[in-house]
Amino acid sequence: MSGTFDGQAPPVEVRDLTVAYGEAPPILEKINFRIRAGEIFGILGGSGSGKSSVLRNVIGLVRPRAGRVFIFGQDLWADDGGHLNDCRRCFGVMYQAGALFGSMNLLENVSMPMREFTDMSAEAIETAARLKLSLVGLSGYEYYMPARISGGMQKRAAIARALALDPGLIFLDEPSAGLDPITSAGLDQLIKTLAKNLGLAFGVVTHELGSVMNIVDRAILLDKEIKGIVAEGDPRELARRSEPPYVAAFFNRQSLEKAKGEGPAEGGSKRRPGRIE
Repeated sequence: MSGTFDGQAPPVEVRDLTVAYGEAPPILEKINFRIRAGEIFGILGGSGSGKSSVLRNVIGLVRPRAGRVFIFGQDLWADDGGHLNDCRRCFGVMYQAGALFGSMNLLENVSMPMREFTDMSAEAIETAARLKLSLVGLSGYEYYMPARISGGMQKRAAIARALALDPGLIFLDEPSAGLDPITSAGLDQLIKTLAKNLGLAFGVVTHELGSVMNIVDRAILLDKEIKGIVAEGDPRELARRSEPPYVAAFFNRQSLEKAKGEGPAEGGSKRRPGRIE
């Protein structure tokens, strides 16, 4: 792989990360988490909780106000831009809208990172790009332009491009956003298959509970009120908790009032505080 620095280090380790923009008050303060090798890890939270901002810090788009980010054991922000670029080659990113180049066909889109960052021959690059597209179910679509394919196919092509440099880690930003349930389920299955067959770690930013429960092995839940992580663990286990109320509300798709036991439950009876029915 062009990817890994330290095979013994976790793909991602975040230490005391404080997320902020300019002189504004922090969005999140001193958060800590790890993404383990081979797992699908969720970065979850409601609107405004800072989950996309965490991703921007972790992939090197925005410098943290404080704290450290390690990618395969290397401090992402420890050195100059050259070191940062080396770290970035250890992972791939699929952005929410796919971010494919509209003037390039799918084969050219997937080939671009290899042309930019390797000394592979043109023939080898084409062979590798075709393989990446086949891994995401897009064999036969190599010469299609992004505008000619569906949103779900665009996201698959973006994952193929994220795989171009054979990283050990892939970040996905809202992969199910804008997709119908059937297409979303197919994308979920693709992510699970890639994680299993290629041994990849995935960091998934999302608030889609269906996908979370289907694919995520472990997750953190961000809370904008406390400016930090309010829960961490297997999302199926977190859904069975009754405390704190925000966690119960999020994972059970309830109003916060209902999770707190305030107001009548279904059937007109009063719920006991803290109980999830």
